[in-house]
Amino acid sequence: MRTPLVYEPIYVMRGIYSVQLPQLLVLQNGLPVTVSYSGSKGTGWGSYPLQHVARIEVIRGPGSALYGADAYSGVINIVTKSGADVSGTQAGVQAGSFRSRDAWLQHGGQVGEARLAAYLRTGTTGGPREIIAADAQTGRDQQFGTHASLAPGPLNAGYDSADANLDMTLRQWRLRAGYKLRDNMGTGAGIGSALDPVGKTSSERIMADLSWAGACDDWAMGATAGWMGYKQRIKTDFRLSPPGTRFPTGVFPDGMIGHPDAFERQLRLSAYAIWTGWPSHSVRLGTGHDDLNVYHTATFKNYLSSAAGVPIPAGPVADYSVLSPFMLPQRRRIDYLYVQDEWQFQPDWTLTAGVRRDRYSDVGVTSNPRVALVWVASYDVTAKLMHGQAFRAPAFNDLYSISNPVQQGNRNVRPETIRTTEAALIWQAARDLVVRGNLFQFMMNDIIRVVPNAVSGTGATIQNTGSQQGKGMESELAWQATRDVRVMANFSYQRNIDQATGKNAGYAPRRHWYGRADWHFGDGWLLSPQVNRVSGRVRAAGDSRPPVADYTTVDAALSKTFGAWQISLQLRNAFDADAREPSPAPGLIPLDLPLAGRAVFAQAAYRF
Repeated sequence: MRTPLVYEPIYVMRGIYSVQLPQLLVLQNGLPVTVSYSGSKGTGWGSYPLQHVARIEVIRGPGSALYGADAYSGVINIVTKSGADVSGTQAGVQAGSFRSRDAWLQHGGQVGEARLAAYLRTGTTGGPREIIAADAQTGRDQQFGTHASLAPGPLNAGYDSADANLDMTLRQWRLRAGYKLRDNMGTGAGIGSALDPVGKTSSERIMADLSWAGACDDWAMGATAGWMGYKQRIKTDFRLSPPGTRFPTGVFPDGMIGHPDAFERQLRLSAYAIWTGWPSHSVRLGTGHDDLNVYHTATFKNYLSSAAGVPIPAGPVADYSVLSPFMLPQRRRIDYLYVQDEWQFQPDWTLTAGVRRDRYSDVGVTSNPRVALVWVASYDVTAKLMHGQAFRAPAFNDLYSISNPVQQGNRNVRPETIRTTEAALIWQAARDLVVRGNLFQFMMNDIIRVVPNAVSGTGATIQNTGSQQGKGMESELAWQATRDVRVMANFSYQRNIDQATGKNAGYAPRRHWYGRADWHFGDGWLLSPQVNRVSGRVRAAGDSRPPVADYTTVDAALSKTFGAWQISLQLRNAFDADAREPSPAPGLIPLDLPLAGRAVFAQAAYRF
């Protein structure tokens, strides 16, 4: 799915949706990439280069008993390549649709006793230019008799990128450092859901961690110190509304302009110990401390806000960092402790139980348990029964946003929680066929949502808004059909009901199909077609628009190895399907968010 803000992708699991999706924890090498301001990976994430990815681990369901906040609907861990994954030097270039160009270089090898991996990449893309037929300003024009909207008009979704990473391993020590720049990033469908063809932002992320792991007798131990610096800078002022915009408070001849900057740094310290000295048990103890500090904020704009949240024209753009800031600097400290015991009480039965307790300096204390019972029923069947609780702490924006015309913070917001029960079955149906199935149900409470301001008719405020009940199933199949052909497929179904309205919570697809095949043929050729179908999306309560249309997209990749060369070609949305993701209620972008049409990319890589 997509969010209007810079057209950032969001990864919806089990139908749990919000605009920036802070309910899904994204990790890089086990450390959160969470931006404290938004509570998510940040709107300036701008993708991650796959050439540097060793694997992507996905955990569905609650994980707060181990990972803490935001491991709510699931966890995605991006594991980057180490010296063990890269041998020698490889360089590559890629070019394709949307004026996209990339060049990258990576190296892996031995330096004395240390194992080294290094990666460097630079690139640019104009982004898809799909047309937004009507936007939030279209509605205001109809209300006030103006003609300010830039719709119909194209998305503003391009950006430049640079990535640099270093990974060094020496005996029990490991050092990783990374730099990630996403520059001149467009506003997507508009920060305020009104098209803005000129606004540009930049995000700069520096991450580093030093870890140690060792073992002695019945003990295994480890510790990690991680640091992240993140800067969001607005390169060209955002136009929240275009020139000529009229509100009840007056007209904005140059448009309603906003420019929020935020810098933060994070320090994360953690340690664990695993004890296996108790027969049939493996006990894991862990502790940690996080220091999250948004140490600098700046606000430049040409408006103020009335008591009802309506923008008031204030003349030329000026520095309102003190008089009317979008948010003041904030700091949060978290201390946590967890314990988990894995008990094999019978040869075929294992019980794992754990709990984690987090103490926040600003939102209190929370404890989250998890228990899993695993039965190896036979050599080819394994069954699991699991129950867990997770939480999502309010982000700084949820609590402390002051004069944001899109959404106001609320210091009374509480963490939202979820309780999930699920049953899973893994069946090795044949030597070359594995089938997995999973049934789940959950209850969300104290959900944090953006609630439109009913009195002013503009803007919104963060609120805890009640409960949501969900249930569904997930199934996967992996089949090595022949020596040269591998088939993977999955299907998921979910149904989420908002308890306040008794209606479907909306946005996420009720049914989702995915299939892929990898066919090795000839001398070094690989063909990988895939199909993705999304169906059964309905609107949230109060959104009177028709349901979002179903769509099916077909992609394909073809690659060939010629000695030291590897050439590949990718075709995305091969049949140019009109695929759209739902825009947030109440439908400020009434015809939803169009996904990219047919696109072609070619890549060449050479190994030295």
